Amino acid sequence: MTSQQNSLLYRTLSFRPQSLGSSAAGNVIVKELLDEFPFPLTVTLVQLLSIWVLCIPLIRIRQVPPPEYLYQNRSYYFKIIIPLAIGKFLSQLSSHVSLWKVPVSFAHTVKATMPLFTVILSRIILREKQTIPVYLSLIPIIVGVIIATITELSFDMTGFISALLSTFGFSLQNIYSKKSLKDIAIHHFVLLCLLAKIGCCLFVPFWFLYDGMNIYYDTKYHRTKTFLRICAYLFIDGILHFIHNVVAFTILSLLSPLSYSIGNSAKRIVIIATSLFILRNPVTTSNIVGMSLAAFGVILYNKAKYDQRRAQQKETILPLVRSEPTVNALTHEEHQVTHSNGEVTSRHHSSSFESRPSISYESQTFKNV
Repeated sequence: MTSQQNSLLYRTLSFRPQSLGSSAAGNVIVKELLDEFPFPLTVTLVQLLSIWVLCIPLIRIRQVPPPEYLYQNRSYYFKIIIPLAIGKFLSQLSSHVSLWKVPVSFAHTVKATMPLFTVILSRIILREKQTIPVYLSLIPIIVGVIIATITELSFDMTGFISALLSTFGFSLQNIYSKKSLKDIAIHHFVLLCLLAKIGCCLFVPFWFLYDGMNIYYDTKYHRTKTFLRICAYLFIDGILHFIHNVVAFTILSLLSPLSYSIGNSAKRIVIIATSLFILRNPVTTSNIVGMSLAAFGVILYNKAKYDQRRAQQKETILPLVRSEPTVNALTHEEHQVTHSNGEVTSRHHSSSFESRPSISYESQTFKNV
């Protein structure tokens, strides 16, 4: 492994605990918030607003250059950036709807199917083919999610479909976000800020029509104690979501979308375990078996992808490694023939290894002796 790969691996692993911690805590807080304040559209807008506001000082502190390509080619906004912002908003909204309707553990068990969506989308969009072990590793993930879904005590179809849509949306977003980072050489902090700003501005009118009017006419949320508690939840969730997105986009800028989805799949296991421990939602034995099977499938998928990458790396160096033993073996064999048949071997050496006169000279000397 090269020094550049080691540096990349070190930076990725150093970000991973921060992503796991902020994501696990954020999911627990969002679940508690939505149980008391069932307005997923409001939660989504507050998260995007937090990213937009907090990214501004972060970009200035890091002295990130502006995206010159976007200033020169405004059409890219309408082709890629705006659809990407809409997709990010809808993915987060559907994720919050799933957390509102079903337990965190079940929602993230369904989201463990992200490798399935990533493999399919990578095949369609990027034309990437996977190995047979990668495809086989998807089977326990699918079977585990099916078992967990059938045996879920608080199953809700809206929550289940929302979790699937969220997983599909985030998989698609990861692929096109990585594509944008490469195509226009935009910094990942600037891209994150743009997506949050555009998504927030586009969907504020919808918020006034739906959540805004309902919150205004519901006097339950006008009580001072309730209002302050909800604001505290929204504030903490906004900061945690900002940290999670900064870490996620940093990792995405370092890794491929498929490698990033592998890390996300591993994150699901931590979130499921944390939510079961803290929220203590009721689960059955079959439900635990389904979750465990899906988690086991994620581990198999990670192992299959790791083996595939190792095999691809070996293919690039195997021809050079094979050529050296072949030359050495051939040289050694002909040197032995030289000692047994001096004249014949001497001619063979001179015709086959004209660039090595020492062998020919040694063979001729042995003949004279």
